[in-house]
Amino acid sequence: MTETTQTAMTDATRPDRWIEAGQGWGARAKEWACLFEPYALPANQLVFDRLGLGPATRYLDVACGSGLAANIARRRGATVSGIDASEALIDIARARTPDGDFRVGDMFALPFDEGAFDVVTSFNGVWNGCEDALDQARTVLTADGVLGLTYWGAFERMGLMPYFLTVIEHSPPSHRTATVKMGQTSDVIADMLRATAFELLDQGTIEVTNEWPDVDTAVRALAAAGPSVPAIEAVGYDEFCGALREVIAPLHDRDERIGVRISSELAWVTARPT
Repeated sequence: MTETTQTAMTDATRPDRWIEAGQGWGARAKEWACLFEPYALPANQLVFDRLGLGPATRYLDVACGSGLAANIARRRGATVSGIDASEALIDIARARTPDGDFRVGDMFALPFDEGAFDVVTSFNGVWNGCEDALDQARTVLTADGVLGLTYWGAFERMGLMPYFLTVIEHSPPSHRTATVKMGQTSDVIADMLRATAFELLDQGTIEVTNEWPDVDTAVRALAAAGPSVPAIEAVGYDEFCGALREVIAPLHDRDERIGVRISSELAWVTARPT
């Protein structure tokens, strides 16, 4: 349910790229799982409702991260599987849902049988230029299976934009360029679906919110996200966290009744193979 197979670097689809991405996303896996990932819960629930996920559904989450979405699906009665580039995140997914089938691997080469799943999702895991991942998703879906995707919505409704701008500012030039290139709009997604023989069924947006008790926790959570990795490697963890603190501190509720709450828009689509 995350961006965990991509870190917005150049040549993202080369055969060994997923290994590097997994190492980056897994560097602070516990922080991501506990402090950041729950923001997507409303999107998980909405997409599952739209896809009709329930008992007897054979479900796969691509770029499943630490398995929060898969755990929700299991609670709905689905038989769940997940794949992610990060072994550390997969370890958490297995702990959350012991009877799930979670594998470390590449979303561009899914290790599952053709037609094995009724529902496939990727929550902020498939980006512009990742058509090969959609081809793989279509292959493992049944003929009447359905696909669900989420991605960041409109820039003007992205409360996390100060975070992403800080990442870009402190990352190497190649990462900055790739970050812009990987951006998505509804038109981009529609083109990707058509190019990979999917028919768009429905689409919309939903507001999601990151909640943290204080600035220090917010900074720790944001630094655990995969997009932070190139910036941390470039300037060091402490310097990057200091830069994050500067942009997050103004968002803290000054009377400390609420803490830090940052709302952003996620877009979602559902589709089926043609």
